[in-house]
Amino acid sequence: MNRARLEPLALALLLCPLCSISTAQAGGGPLGIDYRVTYDNSGIWNRTNQEIVLYGMMGTVGLGALWEGGEDRLGKTFWQSADAAVASGLTATALKYVFSRERPSQTDDPNRWFTGHGQSFPSGEVTVTSALVTPFVLEYGRDHPAVYALEALPVYDAIARVKVWGHWQTDVIAGFALGFAGGYFLHRPGSPFIFSVMPRGIQIGFKKQF
Repeated sequence: MNRARLEPLALALLLCPLCSISTAQAGGGPLGIDYRVTYDNSGIWNRTNQEIVLYGMMGTVGLGALWEGGEDRLGKTFWQSADAAVASGLTATALKYVFSRERPSQTDDPNRWFTGHGQSFPSGEVTVTSALVTPFVLEYGRDHPAVYALEALPVYDAIARVKVWGHWQTDVIAGFALGFAGGYFLHRPGSPFIFSVMPRGIQIGFKKQF
């Protein structure tokens, strides 16, 4: 599976579950699919579980980068994942202020943009989770197809954010696409950006030091 086919597949994985929680009611937003779903903060969709997934992914990438260093294939991928998460996350934050869209928790109207007190578009959490997994999918997916299962993490986060009224459907789709784009463009030859400014001890990794 090449990169040209990966992005449509990943977006399809996201869209299918989101469509499955939709009903026959009219929607709004830029794609006409946004509406406030029935609130659900229970079970696997609980906000605490969402945070466990997000911070667990961030911690895994951070510790993996420090342990492995950036001089081998796995270590470099960890650092590329960190690059993608930081770059995409900062971009998402800037876009939130530009579009200032109100969240479903603030209004039942998905067309409230540029209000000055909303930060719904795009989803920062989905952006980061998508960015974190993309370099691993691009690097190892062809050799180990099971790695594609990592895409389930941003898909889960996207559905959960909609269910707890944190975001509209197009917010999480945009976040997924933004994170994927960050991971795609930062999965490249050469030294990862954050890695390149780290002290030598961190660059070789704690694994080699011990």
